[in-house]
Amino acid sequence: MSDKAVVATFDEIRGMMKELPGPDTMAAAEAAARQAQLTKPAGSLGRLEELAEWLATWQGRHPAAVERPYTAVFAANHGIAARGVSAYPAEVTKQMVANFIHGGAAVNQLCALGDVDLRVYEMALDEPTADFSETPAMTEEDCVRAMAYGMMAVEDGIDVLALGEMGIGNTTAAAALCTVLFGGSAVDWTGRGTGIDDPTLSRKIELIDQASERHRSIMTDPLEALRCVGGLELAAIAGAVLAARMARTPVLLDGFACTAAAAVLYAIDPRALDHCKVAHRSVEPGHQRLLDTISQRSLVDFDMRLGEGSGAALAILVLKAACACHSGMATFEEAGVSGPA
Repeated sequence: MSDKAVVATFDEIRGMMKELPGPDTMAAAEAAARQAQLTKPAGSLGRLEELAEWLATWQGRHPAAVERPYTAVFAANHGIAARGVSAYPAEVTKQMVANFIHGGAAVNQLCALGDVDLRVYEMALDEPTADFSETPAMTEEDCVRAMAYGMMAVEDGIDVLALGEMGIGNTTAAAALCTVLFGGSAVDWTGRGTGIDDPTLSRKIELIDQASERHRSIMTDPLEALRCVGGLELAAIAGAVLAARMARTPVLLDGFACTAAAAVLYAIDPRALDHCKVAHRSVEPGHQRLLDTISQRSLVDFDMRLGEGSGAALAILVLKAACACHSGMATFEEAGVSGPA
């Protein structure tokens, strides 16, 4: 994807958004036809049937397969963290990156279980974004550079891309993004993140409302909103989602922060996330509100709120199950079983 990642301005990103490839309707039709012939009552495998067809549609092949899944975790620091919006200090971002590298995090175990390649992308951990309650988090140049970095994570041959993030303070950025993109006040979108107490939650909400008001005049479109109240890892996720669409690679989005990053593209064009599924529903209260807004239903709901791509890595196992049933089951004719009357 390196050739498609050479972007330097928001206008170039906007141009790419006008050229989104659509679904492969032939592969979709082939998947639906096979689904109707398998030895089961119609619809009896529920969402596994939907997922097999969705994968074929966006991989552009039938049958779909999950043979080279890939998890990309983007890590960055936020200037807003210095205002005490998290239960953990900003240095935990770098410490957790080291934990990922040494195989000690939850996402490592889930990727190992599903035979999933995992790569962690560090993004200037010693250079956090600006405190967006006072000034825009990023310049346009920094934001576009981060998006291009995310685009380069979409390597050739990946058949499913799972996305995750690590960054102390990023639920604050996610809530701010949702407030700006989809309306309401900060209290509607803001949760306890890493487990903050009531006074910290109140401060978090106040800072988001302050940022929304302060930057209102310059947040003229979703990309400007991302620049003003987002973060480097959120911009990278948005870039990865866009590059995956251009490459027709299905995407699994992790929790609240990851979905909020992708929702920047939805706010530009509601079709922009058709190649994406939200892996799990976070217990962050803003996540369900966001899922409703972007017309998504998570694949699993296990009360998780860890981030780091853990829910997306778990959902890869669900996709593998969908493919196994779709490809491996016998048809009524093959099995000598009478079909529906």
